[in-house]
Amino acid sequence: MRADLEGVAGVKDRFKGPIIERRGQVHDGSTTDQRLLDSRGATDWVHTDPWRVMRIQAEFVEGFGALAELGPAIAVFGSARTAVDNPFYALAEEVGAKLARAGFAVITGGGPGAMEAANKGASEAGGASIGLGIELPFEAGLNAWVDKGINFRYFFARKTMFVKYSQGFVVLPGGVGTLDELFEALTLVQTQKVTSFPIVLLGSAYWSGLIDWLRDTVLAQGKISQDDVEMLQVTDDVDEAVAIMVAARENRWPTPAPERPE
Repeated sequence: MRADLEGVAGVKDRFKGPIIERRGQVHDGSTTDQRLLDSRGATDWVHTDPWRVMRIQAEFVEGFGALAELGPAIAVFGSARTAVDNPFYALAEEVGAKLARAGFAVITGGGPGAMEAANKGASEAGGASIGLGIELPFEAGLNAWVDKGINFRYFFARKTMFVKYSQGFVVLPGGVGTLDELFEALTLVQTQKVTSFPIVLLGSAYWSGLIDWLRDTVLAQGKISQDDVEMLQVTDDVDEAVAIMVAARENRWPTPAPERPE
């Protein structure tokens, strides 16, 4: 106890690990071990913030452990609502297959639609098909083409895995979730939190309105720079998208991973 508090009525130190409590912040006389080993009492503790921290830590540990040896990988994003007979489903499947043949693992959000198609293409091409799922009220787990999957409770833990283990993003038409992932990637590149990180938008008809708005409104008003707009590369050609990812990999690693046979 500090010397200037010695003898002050009611001042008593109580330590709970790294936490110190005094005066009105001293709540009870039990110890952490006692509460752990005493099985009696309510179960509200599983819903408290300190326990959530442990769950969050566990998600990072599981994610890092599962993906640490994955090798070069590309994240493919797109709408979960893309129907099997939609042309973009076939395009996503082609993307997954060609990325796998170029020696990349393919990481998606693990859901249906465009994500399922990219996983299917990668898996059938003999590549690593990875799904990073998220607990949602309207999606039922990972798609059947995910060969290694992790389900997350927390978006921020899941997003960390995408960014840490992907060397680029290929983005197909999608909604709010796809746009969230796209602009997060764009922000990380802009702020130099990640390096050698190409972002390719597949489907010029779908994305042209967004590019026009960024250029004609956001850039015109000085909210971003020309370099920010140029970070987004738009194409309708899957081979071009894969070539951009391969070129970025060669810049990052002098000896690229071998291509898979057709």
